[in-house]
Amino acid sequence: DGYSHLSAYERKRLKNITENAKFFAALKLHESAARLNQIATKRQSHVTKRRKPKKVEDETARRRSMRLLRVEPLEIPLLETPARPEAEEYPQVPVGPLPMVPEDQAENSKWTEALLSTWMRISELKADGADRGTPDIKRYQESLSGMVLSEENIRKVVKARVCSMAIHPSESTILVAAGDKWGHIGLWNVSCTSEEGAHIFIPHSFQVNCMHFSPCNPAHLLSLSNDTLRCGDVTRAVFDEICRSEENFSSFDFLEENASTAIVGHWDGGVAVVDRRTPGMSSELSADIGFRRTRTVHVHPVNKQYFLAAGSVDVCVFDVRYLKAKGNKPLSSLRGHTKSVASAYFSPVTGSRVVTVCADDKLRMFLFPCRHNNNTGRWLSRFRAIWDPKQEHCFLVGSMAQPRQIQVFQDTGKLLHSFCNVDCLGSVCSINVVHPSQNIVVGGNSSGRLHVF
Repeated sequence: DGYSHLSAYERKRLKNITENAKFFAALKLHESAARLNQIATKRQSHVTKRRKPKKVEDETARRRSMRLLRVEPLEIPLLETPARPEAEEYPQVPVGPLPMVPEDQAENSKWTEALLSTWMRISELKADGADRGTPDIKRYQESLSGMVLSEENIRKVVKARVCSMAIHPSESTILVAAGDKWGHIGLWNVSCTSEEGAHIFIPHSFQVNCMHFSPCNPAHLLSLSNDTLRCGDVTRAVFDEICRSEENFSSFDFLEENASTAIVGHWDGGVAVVDRRTPGMSSELSADIGFRRTRTVHVHPVNKQYFLAAGSVDVCVFDVRYLKAKGNKPLSSLRGHTKSVASAYFSPVTGSRVVTVCADDKLRMFLFPCRHNNNTGRWLSRFRAIWDPKQEHCFLVGSMAQPRQIQVFQDTGKLLHSFCNVDCLGSVCSINVVHPSQNIVVGGNSSGRLHVF
């Protein structure tokens, strides 16, 4: 056959090639392709393009509104209109001490004086120092069930979204402070049933990120905005300036019971130590702790040298005694967060537990995580899970659930109670605060309204 010199494999290969060639020849693919091409060409020749309509030259001009064109009608002159005012803008707050004068001082000076006098009076009364202990869960749950919300305990206290709140420790009068995103601080004497029980002050130019009444002197209300830390002293009716910086502040907490020093977090990730006793507006120390963002800082309730920092996906414990400008290492890292952390706080009595809120829709009680919808979006303040100062094992957090509610969880992740009222509470309370000794919970929403259970 002329291929005897080839190997068996090569002869088999040539045989396959020959058989394949015969098979494709039998299909007559070339003729089929020619016929398809002929059919396609024939059909294309019959396609007619749609004729474009001729443009009408003498088409009647379209009538237009002279009002929309802002053209004066003939023989009827327009009235002169003043320039449109710009959106309401609040002026920058000046540097240094500011008088404690509310926004509506001209009209309600006597009512403002009554509010400040109440704040001063209740600050002089010492709370009962008896050790109440931590109630058992069953008794605690019963006390939560007895707390209600009524119409008279709802009030719009600030003009914009609530970003922080603080409650006075008085056991005789309910006094709540709320800070909003415009730098306003609203003071509300809930115990005063008249309309004059609340007033707005403007000690900041930017949103009020964090507030605390001084633990040793509740006549002092410390508030932190992006650029400044101030102390509202009701005895002198002034907002003193403690610290000012171009680095944006995010949160603070006291390092000592006498509130003379504080740890301050920065939005860019660093922290600073501030001492109120030293002159000047600068911090004692600025430290890089390796964070990209620091949202909250919280000092351990027993061992005050330790503080907890949270931000981005980091939650770490540091020792303030060993802070330096750079190269700081955490004593402990609480891992497991996959998205940005909104807050992290030690438990109130022993500090042996930590609760965090994360954008991955989880609350983590180290070490008990539970599912929770934390997707507040851009128009609501992010949730912060806060411990009840009276209960070592329970904390509160806002909720996206319907009907709107504030939820109380045990540190095991069990839902103990939901504060809700279909008739009175119809919004998300992102920011909440709990009274240190009384059964009082206050929730703040994105329109500046407070709800007191």
